[in-house]
Amino acid sequence: MIMAKEKQKRFLLRMDEDLFQRLSAAADADGRSINAYIVHLLSRSAPTGNWEQRQLIGRSLAGKELDPDSGLVLVAGIYYRYLLESPEAPDPNASYTITESHGNILTLKKI
Repeated sequence: MIMAKEKQKRFLLRMDEDLFQRLSAAADADGRSINAYIVHLLSRSAPTGNWEQRQLIGRSLAGKELDPDSGLVLVAGIYYRYLLESPEAPDPNASYTITESHGNILTLKKI
């Protein structure tokens, strides 16, 4: 089975000779063509995902911020439902990190 190639856009990119030489050397060192290297750099710098995925993943929270009765936590001024990776009750003396975000539900891991 032959898979269709992902649709690509083409455009002309102008740059001075010095920048071209630096990109060329960096691309060679990285084992990529200049085009592949530029695409790699741009894809790393262009944000993907929703706001929560970009801004909340990896953030640490104090266990005392988790409300076990309502199942809510206030993060960046917004209330989210939360799930713990481990099946235990929230520990108010522990710290948690946000590992996933799906809609208004955050997954937290005890650290």
